[in-house]
Amino acid sequence: MPMLDLDRAALTLTPGTGERLALAQYRADFAERQRAIRGRDSWKFERSQYFEEHHLGSDEFHRGDRSAARRAIDEGRAEFANWVAQDNANGTTFYRVRIVEEPLTPYLHWEMLLLRAQAECGNKIRVVHAEAIRHLEVDGVLPEVVTLGGQTLYEVIYTASGALDGGVRHVDQHKIEHWQTFTARLYESGEDVVDYTTRTLKDV
Repeated sequence: MPMLDLDRAALTLTPGTGERLALAQYRADFAERQRAIRGRDSWKFERSQYFEEHHLGSDEFHRGDRSAARRAIDEGRAEFANWVAQDNANGTTFYRVRIVEEPLTPYLHWEMLLLRAQAECGNKIRVVHAEAIRHLEVDGVLPEVVTLGGQTLYEVIYTASGALDGGVRHVDQHKIEHWQTFTARLYESGEDVVDYTTRTLKDV
């Protein structure tokens, strides 16, 4: 996959230029702003290869009970489909780009199964290999970022162990546009997560 011709400086989120939100604030602010979006799309760029998750079969998967993990994921399908129905009603789509490094970490193996189920319910998710952005990460990996409706950008913050720890909210339109364009271009070049998991995983 060819590298993207993009400028790291345009993607840099300078400390202090956004508003740091604690976990509860972040969740409430994100939910409120997402509900208000009409007719504009949102984009998520997910870079880290490990997060701390304890839902939808993650614990069962890491204990080695993959059948139980898949059953737990399947129990979430109604909710996944509801996300899409709500977005459709609001005239918006939430696109997600998942960066992967191979071999997959155990966490990412579980997440691929989760993302596959979400995509089968209509969520728009594509996979991009880390090599496509490696030239942008000479000074460190890119952050986790969500842009909502072209109006808000969140740099998602995690603890050292990978647990969600809130976010930094940015409203600078130039940064929002750069990140939205960057993520959209990655999405365009990526592989559908269902195709990716079918091709690379044996337990789907």
